[in-house]
Amino acid sequence: MMFFGGDYNPEQWDEAVWKEDDALMRRAGVNLATVGVFSWALLEPEEGRYDFAWLDAHLDRLHANGVSVDLATPTASPPPWFTLAHPDALPVGPDGTRLVHGSRDTYCLAAPAYRTAARNIAAALAERYGGHPAVAMWHVHNEYATVCWCDHTAAAFRDWLRERHGSLEALNEAWGTAFWSQRYGAWEQVLPPRASQWHKNPGQHLDFRRFWSDVVLTAYREQRDEIRAHSDRPVTTNMMLPGYQNLDLWALGREVDLVTIDHYPDAPGLDAAADTAFAADRARSFAGGRPWLLMEQGTSTVYDTGRILGKEPGEILRHTIGHIARGSEGALFFQWRQSRAGAETWHSAMLPHAGADSRIFREVQAVGEAVRRLGEVEGSTVTAEVAVLHDADAWWAMEVDGLPSKDLGYHDSLRRAHRALWDAGVTADFAHPEHNLGRYRFVVAPALFLLSDAGAENLRGYVEGGGTLLVQHYSGVVDDRLHARLGGYPASPLREALGIRVEEHRPLREHERIVLSDGTQAAVWSESLRAKGAEAVVTYTHGMLAGKPALTRHRFGAGEAWYLSTRLDDSGYAALITQLAGSGTSGLETVTRRATDGRSWQFLLNHNTDPISLPEPGHDLLTGMTVAELPAGGCAVLRKNP
Repeated sequence: MMFFGGDYNPEQWDEAVWKEDDALMRRAGVNLATVGVFSWALLEPEEGRYDFAWLDAHLDRLHANGVSVDLATPTASPPPWFTLAHPDALPVGPDGTRLVHGSRDTYCLAAPAYRTAARNIAAALAERYGGHPAVAMWHVHNEYATVCWCDHTAAAFRDWLRERHGSLEALNEAWGTAFWSQRYGAWEQVLPPRASQWHKNPGQHLDFRRFWSDVVLTAYREQRDEIRAHSDRPVTTNMMLPGYQNLDLWALGREVDLVTIDHYPDAPGLDAAADTAFAADRARSFAGGRPWLLMEQGTSTVYDTGRILGKEPGEILRHTIGHIARGSEGALFFQWRQSRAGAETWHSAMLPHAGADSRIFREVQAVGEAVRRLGEVEGSTVTAEVAVLHDADAWWAMEVDGLPSKDLGYHDSLRRAHRALWDAGVTADFAHPEHNLGRYRFVVAPALFLLSDAGAENLRGYVEGGGTLLVQHYSGVVDDRLHARLGGYPASPLREALGIRVEEHRPLREHERIVLSDGTQAAVWSESLRAKGAEAVVTYTHGMLAGKPALTRHRFGAGEAWYLSTRLDDSGYAALITQLAGSGTSGLETVTRRATDGRSWQFLLNHNTDPISLPEPGHDLLTGMTVAELPAGGCAVLRKNP
């Protein structure tokens, strides 16, 4: 069975609405509801006193109506009594400003009082509902996590640093504190990277980001373990947009029983479809290739620079099928019924303010039926032959002060590489530089400013073993302590595989464009490099770099390593990616197959305004018919013969 439903907040409504919800959920095909995410003030109206009667009634009602429950711990939104009793648990910004109650996420994860309260409410819920027949899974917290720079954080940060580095001498060496008279003589002198006069210490910044990710993971594990003491149902927490959570999502993926994500596109139309694929491929990758679940999406929510744009007719289905195509075990929404009051009154929902007689609800019903028809796909997996490298350390390192260019956006680079593959019709995984990459025929490394010694050696071995690797500019230039690589860039094992030696970085001026020897244009960045066995495929034509390599290829062992030392324009970059990765079905977004036990299914989505003929007819699960053509905006899921 594929899951279909969303966040349900019955405490916002009365009994008459609950009865209508029961009927409309049956019409829509809802079979899973996330309950209790923001209910702490009702569940624990004062410290240590719990009121579960209202939740008992709703879980029993949902179960009787055939709806399973994803039961949440409400710890993302502490109640007013908690913040009044424990003002030291309110978060503090890097400038020292302490926030006040009045929104959500007003807590410090390092505050002992908060952690105790979170464990207590998780334990109380698990003890009461651990065996409840309605509960299908547990949902810890929501979209971790607020970052804090308070004194609780400072004390925990020092403990973390002691464990990581062992001594002040090792810490001083790692952070390069000989520069700017920053050498520490006592642990009490070490602080989080709070607001300061100018550039903060890069090593301090990177270690703080690592530390806070570990704080989040520990806080999650504490609640998860309280739940597991009373329940055998899967436990998860929802991942969010790429740069929203200060988290190593590879590490979080190893801690949850089921990877779940929330996805809200930040641009409309085709860009939203591409972003759907980007989010889904990340989720599948963090799940280690296992099935995962779309925990939240909006029926008509596209965030676009201060605006909430609506989705066009048919996009709810296409986005939903896009996620399922790439491994999701269904599709949930935020939320079931659109709120009539509160901070997210205008966030879209499955049942909008307009009610059941509306385009949105009619499309929701159609999507629910489509998801139901895909039940046989449950448990199947997606296999990709191409990977994009993604490392939280590399992301955090790219956000330190003092880099040569403000235009080196980490997630922008990842999105761009993935988008070029998506445009070419190629399904991609994400992978860590230290993962076993042998099953991929092509790997692209779009932003590896920081690269560990183990990662550099692993990439060298991947190429030597027969893989094709594309490394992009400003990669492998610092180690995992943010110390610059000496003797030329990138790190020596990778430099050997690439057959080059970068000597000088030459960022370009804002809006500057350069033309390369093959006529393609580039911007943002350039490098002076020397071929050390590599072939110069494309060269620079401007200034001191004229005639020097811009794009190189090096045959190394059984494989091939490419190096791109500038940022090509979109058309030139797309051509390079297509050349190295190949291309899929023209005009269609296609995931070749989800497969299991000798059975497979092909997912096809037509984002065009004209119909497209399929390469071959097939039985479509969505319509129950044999189809040979996809209409404009249409979807098909074809059952393939073994």
